[in-house]
Amino acid sequence: MRIVVFGAGGRAGRRAIAEARRRGHQVTAVVRNPAGHSDLADVRVVAGDVVDAGSIAQAAAGHDAAISAAVDLSVPPHDFFIASSRALAAGLAKAGVRRLVVVGLASIMPGASGAALMDEPGYPNEYRSFYLGHAAGLDELRTSDLDWAYLAPAGDFDSDGTRTGQYRLAEHGDPASRISYPDFAIALVDEIEAPRHHRAAASVREL
Repeated sequence: MRIVVFGAGGRAGRRAIAEARRRGHQVTAVVRNPAGHSDLADVRVVAGDVVDAGSIAQAAAGHDAAISAAVDLSVPPHDFFIASSRALAAGLAKAGVRRLVVVGLASIMPGASGAALMDEPGYPNEYRSFYLGHAAGLDELRTSDLDWAYLAPAGDFDSDGTRTGQYRLAEHGDPASRISYPDFAIALVDEIEAPRHHRAAASVREL
């Protein structure tokens, strides 16, 4: 398959690229400044802006599916995630790409009480504006016609964890759950190859 990855320079994006290439897929890595990502090997690297529908359409043309791991911490999260969801919906539609898998956030998944984890007692909320931004972006996706899947990593997104080749999916979040970046990437590419979630969110955690 031909997969376009937005936010390809970040930790999740890089792992998604590595997993897709491991399986023999062709990958286009979209970053703001290709000159700063010469280490992205064995993929086509292009400049793109995930809040610009025209830029997305140009990068995604001819691809079968898209992954978005994009974030821009220089702008308010609410503004960025709404704008990126709108641009992805419009740009991918223009490019004829129906399938989108988004790297989500555990904090906005429902917890044991049914409320979002960020609203449960004792949950750390120093980054609440970031949580709310993600939630707004997901709400925007729900208004689109894309066949999207929103995959939220476990409560502990382990940047140093190794690839076990296994994971499990859950409908609820758990702050104590863990997942490594390489195993999370497996879930992302699985949702491209054999979609299980259509216009739905799920949590990815250790088996």
